[in-house]
Parts: sequence; structure tokens; C-alpha cells
Amino acid sequence: MTGIAEHPGAWLAIVGLGLYHGINPGMGWLFAVSNGMQERRASAVFAALPPIAAGHVLAMAAVLLPFALVAVSMEQMRALGLLAGCALIAFGVYKLMKRRHPRFLARIGPDRLILWSFLMATAHGAGLMLLPAYLGLGSPHHGHAVMSQVAGAGIMAASLVALVHTGAMLLIGGAIAWVVYRYLGLRLLQRAWFNFDLLWSACLIVVGGIAVVMAA
Repeated sequence: MTGIAEHPGAWLAIVGLGLYHGINPGMGWLFAVSNGMQERRASAVFAALPPIAAGHVLAMAAVLLPFALVAVSMEQMRALGLLAGCALIAFGVYKLMKRRHPRFLARIGPDRLILWSFLMATAHGAGLMLLPAYLGLGSPHHGHAVMSQVAGAGIMAASLVALVHTGAMLLIGGAIAWVVYRYLGLRLLQRAWFNFDLLWSACLIVVGGIAVVMAA
């Protein structure tokens, strides 16, 4: 675990992406607010957060763990970095062309929040965005060294990345859900709405391009 732990840039990216996912209403806090309003009690807002977090961390692990299992040498890490970058670019272009979420996600009830969170994070390509940070592609000076160290960390590093990322998402998302439920109300979204999906698609393409350049 020392390799990735000694690379603060990767951790900053992992936490930063978690905060971004927490701010994005499509990743769960809006569902938590809705749950509280339907139940008419504040505890219902917080009751929705653990299953949302569980589904999110499972979505991250589903992407990271397969890469961890095959990352056994620096040469493979380089190839995986190129693959991750290309996948990010392709998915970002796809999201720009098709911005609507799959309709079946709207039909998943609150009793299946883990499944909803897992599918929503997967549909956004959230796990893909973590791959460059996990593979240590963020530093032009220490990239190859970090890649070999992260390869040694393997499954433990992938699991920790998923947990730290989700923890950051849960922290900011839970705080926003509480403030919106307690003080602001959903009318805030009608007055000040930002297109998170458009920004996310652009970020996927930009980060994918950086990952390809760093791995090449």
C-alpha cells in the first residue's frame, strides 16, 4: 500500500472526484432528500445514505478490482493506462451524444437504493474516472515508479481507493442533502441548476486524453 499512499496527487484526485460525485444530485443526495420528504422525517434522509454509499463503492470496485488483478508488471500497467484513457474518451463522447439516463433507473424503488446507486454510478462512468488516479497516471515525473508500486498494492489499494472516494462523496452528499431538506427545499434546483452531466462528459474526455499521453 505504500506506493499509492506516497503519491498525494492520486489521493487528491480520488477525494476530489468523490466530492464532485457528492455534489452531483444525480449521484444520490437528491434521492435522499426525496426520501426524507416522503417520510416527513429527517432521519429518512440519513437512512438513505448508507445504501447509496454501498452501491457507489460496489460500482467503483467493479471497475478497479479487475484492473488490480491483472496489474502484475509495469508493462501491463502501461497498457492498462492506455486502455483506461481510451475508455474514458470513448465514454465521454458517448455521454455527450446521449445525455439521457436509462429509463429503467427511474423505475427502481427506494427499497432498492443499493442497486440504484450501483447502476447510476456505472451509467455515469464514475469508476472509469478513478482508473487514471489508481494507476498513478497523474504525475509526469513519477508515473512509471508509481505504476509499479501500485501494481504491488493490488486489490488492497483498489479497495481503499473505492472506500476513500465513496467516503468523500458520502460526506459532501449527506451534508447537501441535509441542508436542502432542512433549509432550502427542492425549489433551489429550479432557481440554480447546473448541467453536471455536460461537465462530467467533458471531464471524462479531458482526463482520458491526459491518461493516454501519460501512459504512451
